[in-house]
Amino acid sequence: MSGLLLSVGAIPIMYVLSRRKLDIAAALGSRALRADAIESLTCGWLAFVVVAALAAQWALGAWWVDPVASLAIVWLLIREGREAWSGEECCDHRH
Repeated sequence: MSGLLLSVGAIPIMYVLSRRKLDIAAALGSRALRADAIESLTCGWLAFVVVAALAAQWALGAWWVDPVASLAIVWLLIREGREAWSGEECCDHRH
């Protein structure tokens, strides 16, 4: 139960934290802080997947919800990893 409450609380907290970090990263032109903000946003999405999976498993009583949720988590992590690997520029100062 405490894990569920922690995950529910993490969703809005990580969203607000990531938005603030993105704003500060843009103001400072910091790629490192932007990457950290994206990590925080990813953490919020992972918490959302956990809560949705637990709710679906409780509502449906289906054993297969956990593996599907795990695949969703893997997809999110691969997507974030690809974006990080591609080295997208966040702050172009060449006006």
